[in-house]
Amino acid sequence: MSRIEKLLEEMGLPLPLPKAPVANYQGTKRCGNVLYVSGRVSEAQGVVGFDIDEEQAKLAARDTMLDLLAIVKLDIGNLDKIVSIISMQGFVNSNSSFKTLPQVIDGASDLLISLYGESGKHARTATGIAQLPYGACIQISMVVELENS
Repeated sequence: MSRIEKLLEEMGLPLPLPKAPVANYQGTKRCGNVLYVSGRVSEAQGVVGFDIDEEQAKLAARDTMLDLLAIVKLDIGNLDKIVSIISMQGFVNSNSSFKTLPQVIDGASDLLISLYGESGKHARTATGIAQLPYGACIQISMVVELENS
């Protein structure tokens, strides 16, 4: 078991089974030491600020990041091979009056920083939008740097 998976286990957050893409795309795409991870949507559905409150949405962002990490593990075999989280894009299905989008996406960012420390800090976008696939409240994608193979 990798160091990262042990940390997740200690946090009570085991990796879920990786989900297959739902359309014509790959879960990940590697270019040299950079791994692009396709967007995944949360299991939680609804509009943040209407159906779902900020704290529920923050947990949905964390859980969506766990889904992304499961997909990365499927591709590279060991989450300890991640050298750095380069960037993350977070989308929140929210109404126009909901303003704390960055705090929602912190659910994913906080997890990465807890797992990877300084290397988990990343550039980020947190954007509110009117609709996400399958009615999800959160969608996240990311770019990571891997150790030399």
